[in-house]
Amino acid sequence: MRALSRFAARCTAAVAALALLAQPAAAQSVLRDAETEALLKDMARPLIAASGLDPKNVDIVLVNDPSVNAFVAGGQAVYIHSGLINEASDAEEVQGVIAHELGHITGGHAIATGGSKAATGVSILSLLLGAAAAAAGAGEAAMGVVMAGQQVALGKFLSFTRGQEEAADAAGAQYLSKAGMSGRGSIAFFRKLQGMEMRHGYTRTADSEFYSTHPMTGDRIATLTDTYEKDPAWNKPADPTIQARFLRAKAKLFGYLAEPKSTLQVYPESDTSVPARYARAYAFHKEAFLDKAMAETDALLAKAPDDPYFLELKGQILLEAGKPGDALPSLRRATQLSDNQPLIATTFGHALIASESAANLPEAEKVLKTAVDRDRENPFAWYQLGVVYGQRGDMPRAKLASAEQQVMQLQYGAALQSAEAAEAGLPTGSPDWLRAQDIAMQARAAIERDRKRR
Repeated sequence: MRALSRFAARCTAAVAALALLAQPAAAQSVLRDAETEALLKDMARPLIAASGLDPKNVDIVLVNDPSVNAFVAGGQAVYIHSGLINEASDAEEVQGVIAHELGHITGGHAIATGGSKAATGVSILSLLLGAAAAAAGAGEAAMGVVMAGQQVALGKFLSFTRGQEEAADAAGAQYLSKAGMSGRGSIAFFRKLQGMEMRHGYTRTADSEFYSTHPMTGDRIATLTDTYEKDPAWNKPADPTIQARFLRAKAKLFGYLAEPKSTLQVYPESDTSVPARYARAYAFHKEAFLDKAMAETDALLAKAPDDPYFLELKGQILLEAGKPGDALPSLRRATQLSDNQPLIATTFGHALIASESAANLPEAEKVLKTAVDRDRENPFAWYQLGVVYGQRGDMPRAKLASAEQQVMQLQYGAALQSAEAAEAGLPTGSPDWLRAQDIAMQARAAIERDRKRR
């Protein structure tokens, strides 16, 4: 799993099986992982289609934050906190949340409401818990659940009226029904929120500004239960394949983010299931127990030798353990089996470069160029591609690759310098020359905006 900072299709950060980068624009970080992204895309696709949106234009983005939360932030992107994945028992619960957030998008709530502009998003849990905590006088608790630490005034959220929340609930129920999915998960998730309210001791005063504009959790559960139980899909079984994939991804995420001690408590060595081995492989890798990490990975591959994500995991562990040459066969095979999935291909390209063999540079250039062609918002891939160009002595294209990386990471001064250097050395009128000009113009405009704000 890897982390990429791609906030509202604007901010991006590094990529390679699983990593994190701070979010410069929103003090958040976005996790990127090929397997998890594929799962979330498959989970959301029928709901997006039911909403009337184009699945190609809607992103489901995983945010590294332990709070149980999800939000939209303008445009067509749903942001899901890692804490929500950890709290969810099954894929249906997450799909219920996605359906609700799509209701905010189709309702234009994040765009039409003035409060959302300052808050940069509508948060399902912050609306339920954050404002309630503030109303009860628990200011620090409120800021802990409101938008992952973004210091936004409570009033910015209160502009989201009761009607808008109810509209998002109703729209989410409609999308689940149209997609032929049961609302059981949605109800289960709201009950978890209700339990969180009780555990935190949030008060419910009749004249609370929050509760005058937002339905209480109990009311929402009652309304949605009545709606869902009448729906033909209420008793429809969950998709077992999606659920199995969800449990894998959940364990993988937990193993990566949690302390190894916690991982081994939740997934003890007596548990030989695929999710447990996945989680422990990351835990042992983080503790530098290479033999144990490889034993778990090899056990996974014994069950599914052609699973590209298991192969990716093996290659990542070997690469990060300082054995790039040993990582190449697994990563090459993972790249092939995944049809050159950009995140996996980037890790493979990294290993080829790290092998320090000049003979591997042509292959590295090929896989990295394919990676950025299919996912241009991948700064780590651009960085690695720049290394290849630099070792080949092609400094103009090395500078252009650096400019691509730097502008994604909001390093506008450095991006401008790199773009201008690339432009000076590239053939006039060539596609690369034009791209260097575009980046230079974008960087200058951003620098000017920053100057005016001061």
